[in-house]
Amino acid sequence: MQSKYKVGLMRINLVVAAGLAAGLALASENLPDALLLGLATAWLGVTATQVELSHRHPATIPWQLLPGLLLAALLWVSPERHLTWLWAWAILLMLPQPRWILGFHTLLAATSWWSLRDLLGLEQWGLAGLLLAGLMLLGLSRSLALQALRRRIRHRARLVPAMALWPGHQLHHDVQQERHRARQEGVHVELLLLRTSRWRLWRLAERLCDLTHRFEPCYRLDRRTLGVLLISTDADQANARRQALLASLDRRSRARVVALPRLGSLSRERRALARQTGPLEIKETAPHG
Repeated sequence: MQSKYKVGLMRINLVVAAGLAAGLALASENLPDALLLGLATAWLGVTATQVELSHRHPATIPWQLLPGLLLAALLWVSPERHLTWLWAWAILLMLPQPRWILGFHTLLAATSWWSLRDLLGLEQWGLAGLLLAGLMLLGLSRSLALQALRRRIRHRARLVPAMALWPGHQLHHDVQQERHRARQEGVHVELLLLRTSRWRLWRLAERLCDLTHRFEPCYRLDRRTLGVLLISTDADQANARRQALLASLDRRSRARVVALPRLGSLSRERRALARQTGPLEIKETAPHG
């Protein structure tokens, strides 16, 4: 089924670009040039296999730095052959990336343009710089607009379609709502925090959403921390559910359980989880007077 986000079309474009880069690499008579084009082919090919409508974003920081470094290297090694690739900097700035990487790519673009001053005449070199700056500003504005749109969407919607995983700020609102419901209905509500590695977080999130009820939303608090509000009829049922849930999850993760009446500061509990040495700590409901 074709994704409404045109993932299939994106993959085709990447495969075509990889094929073109591979053709240039085979036709190159310069070994460094061929090696750089081969690396570009590999980057495009691997990226094409990883692109999908998924919460697993392949653009980790080293992966985002690689295309800029390859582009700069090509312009430095064989500027006379790859001069037209100078305009690719504007396209590169449009990709989703942290702002410091945007700055790094801008610096690489300026450095690669500066290195062309001996190849081009002064007038052509200056004009190319003005055109490149204008195109890069357009690409940068597009990138910042898309990032702002993404942030707004993430703040008001689930992080992943068809999966009950919500952004962390939603938890602050839901905690107050569930506290009120616990008092009104006499149910037992506790917050389960889980901390794992960045590479295992999304797999753990999928498993957590599968094992909890539909009325128990899960939250992504940061790149290593998940949370879920577990709702049970009483403390005994909560304890049994918690044990079964933790037994079915990744045992390499650390867990912290806080009954809602004991929950003061969510930030403090997250810091305590980060410092926690044991696999599990539980803050039970305070006894009634």
